Amino acid sequence: MDLFAQQEVRELKNLDLLARQVVEGFTIGLHKSPFHVFSVEFAEHRLYNPGESMRNIYWKVYARTDKLFSKRFEEETNLRCQIVLDASSSMYFPEVSKKSKHYTNKLRFSALAAAALMNLLQRQRDAFGLSLFDEAVQVHTRAKSSTSHYRLLLTHLDQLIQNPQREKKTAAAEALHQIADSIHKRSMVILFSDMFDQSENADALFSALQHLKHNKHEVILFHVVDKSLEIDFEFSNRPYLFVDMETGEKVRLQANQVKDHYRKQMADYLHELRLKCLQYRIDFVEADIHQGFNQVLQSYLVKRSRMAT
Repeated sequence: MDLFAQQEVRELKNLDLLARQVVEGFTIGLHKSPFHVFSVEFAEHRLYNPGESMRNIYWKVYARTDKLFSKRFEEETNLRCQIVLDASSSMYFPEVSKKSKHYTNKLRFSALAAAALMNLLQRQRDAFGLSLFDEAVQVHTRAKSSTSHYRLLLTHLDQLIQNPQREKKTAAAEALHQIADSIHKRSMVILFSDMFDQSENADALFSALQHLKHNKHEVILFHVVDKSLEIDFEFSNRPYLFVDMETGEKVRLQANQVKDHYRKQMADYLHELRLKCLQYRIDFVEADIHQGFNQVLQSYLVKRSRMAT
């Protein structure tokens, strides 16, 4: 469990600073873990291939590691990454306020995870874009690697955090089809979503996920949830007023009256979602907002290393 899982982020005023802290903490942890091979220390270097010119060998790295690396130039980097974030109202659960005990919700978690990924991509001189959707695609940028582009995308994320809105519905299937049609070059597509769609036809959503694989894209779905509440339904046995954040619909009931039925319905849906991701060769990662960001960065680096082989 990383630093940001242990103490919830109460202030997200400077996404750039927080993103750098997340990445740096993760990088330090890599050196102490079995995943050190994926360390970003050599983001600007690649393994030397016998027969290549030796003029670009990074001798300082050789002195430290006894391995030959060549300097990697920006034009040699061909990874393109499109980060897609669900900005519908359900992503603002649990609601955050100054009086609330909750300071992390699904949207805040996803925005900071996206910012950390962009920071890491920029360090590796890879190109990245951002897509935001609710009932429609609200933002869609092309993939670039410049600092000005990075700061523009942080501004889009910060606006989401600072302006929570109720009753923004989700039309994920339609939006994902539109985004898939807009990504023309082979890319890594990283999706942050709770996968709650207003459509009653789950097949439409699964079809949209399949469409993301178009043009041989590599896709990671981070299923962002508050696991204890949204999957395990760990509410105390007392009356609650449950409010649908996307429609405003309200229902008052005793938690234990629906707990078993709710958990079964959720388990069935998640089982089907995992099977579809397996079928479409999409990496499915359950991202519990209370488990920190290492789960996100580690999954990204594993996927990136597979793409490089």
